[in-house]
Amino acid sequence: MDKKKEFMDEVVNSSGMSRREALKLMGLSPIAAGLLLSGAVGEATTVEASSSAEGKIVIVGGGSGGIMAMARLHSALSNPNITLIAPNEKHLYQPGQVFMAAGEYTFEDIVKDNKDFIPDDVEWIKDEVKTFDPDNNKVITRAGQEVSYDYLVVATGLQYHYEWIDGLTKDMIGKNGISSVYLNDAEAGTANGGSITWDWFNNLKEAAKKGTPKVICTQPATAIKCGGAPQKILYLSDDFLKKDNLSADYTFATTSSNLFSVPEVNKTLEEEVQPRYGNITNKFGHNLVAIDAENKIATFEHKYEEQGEYDEDLEEYEIIKKTERVEMKYDFIHIVPPMAGVDAVASSSLAWQKGTGKGWLEVDQYTLQHRRYKNVFGIGDICGVPKGKTGGSARHHGPIMVGNLLAVMEGKEPKEKFDGYTVCPLKTQYGKIILAEFDYKGAAPSFPLDVGEQRWIWWAFDLYMLKPMYWYLMMRGLM
Repeated sequence: MDKKKEFMDEVVNSSGMSRREALKLMGLSPIAAGLLLSGAVGEATTVEASSSAEGKIVIVGGGSGGIMAMARLHSALSNPNITLIAPNEKHLYQPGQVFMAAGEYTFEDIVKDNKDFIPDDVEWIKDEVKTFDPDNNKVITRAGQEVSYDYLVVATGLQYHYEWIDGLTKDMIGKNGISSVYLNDAEAGTANGGSITWDWFNNLKEAAKKGTPKVICTQPATAIKCGGAPQKILYLSDDFLKKDNLSADYTFATTSSNLFSVPEVNKTLEEEVQPRYGNITNKFGHNLVAIDAENKIATFEHKYEEQGEYDEDLEEYEIIKKTERVEMKYDFIHIVPPMAGVDAVASSSLAWQKGTGKGWLEVDQYTLQHRRYKNVFGIGDICGVPKGKTGGSARHHGPIMVGNLLAVMEGKEPKEKFDGYTVCPLKTQYGKIILAEFDYKGAAPSFPLDVGEQRWIWWAFDLYMLKPMYWYLMMRGLM
């Protein structure tokens, strides 16, 4: 079936709009108009191979990055020799878990069979890589199978570490007022965090009918998948109450010193979004380190600075850095777990060995080529680069990484450059989104609109169009 028709069918079926209304919405969206109604939409089989380079390519990971890399390489090579190592038979549209939490999606809306995206001539080893051995150009799977390669693409994603919070285990999510929208299991094909958080929304509403519950939303000290997600739950759950004239006492506890790294977005959050609710207290520099679920007490490590004595010689005050532990009581808490590179990468010579990047894949932030192993490339969340742990970033990684890998296969130097593009559809209420687009340099809007402005069009775009784009275009290497 034509991919454009599949895309349109899903938009119409999921949104309840007519085809005319859907086309009108596309026309309102510069991204949709530019990408969906252009020549980029068509049959995957119409993409002509651009390279006759040869060599065995092994791709590790069957999430968005791995599947996009596979699709692009399969189309670009006239004689592709690709092996995919990934245990997951199901494919999760992970951004959809937030819409599950808000009651807009169900699990069935965000899952498909991975086999639908994998061509028959791609060897699919349904296992997980346990050991990377780049010095010998091979990987070893969990089952003990050795797989050699000429070129390696690492697309393992990251992993969640709920256990790094003292007193917390994954099986506690969904009990005693604890929720986490991130909770999923890619290998098992489950996304319980979305449905658990929807229940959390409703339980919070019932509690708010009887009083003013205390709610904490957290953001950890590590890099995380989609840095805006902690605030999405904060604002959506608050708006869920607001619809019924209910309220709660919210605390947003983050290790950051502000609400968002892009000044234009931060200003809107500070001056428009949070004042609209009027019930949110921000606790900057606070990292959740322990939880007492039975007594509903969260313990945070608070790092701050104090002004010391005045130095006459330097003509400045001494700055004293301090750390304290702060306990907060709650009725409901939404926890974003600490995140890190998967163990197989973190424990290998492929990982950064020191600094804040320790444990992530050591790639050049522009070419996405490994800095020491030139036949190794990365895509997606596992990459140890300053920006880019979102699906939108992985989409931008795709053509850069593939172009540079093909160049190396052809004996050339990689020339394509990733600019750090990251996009976060920051949901500030039901029906409004700030489409925060930025790169290594700062705000980077794809269209001539204020990057910090809340818009209904981005809500409609994210809810109705982005998922079909993901299934029918991104996962097939067509955008």
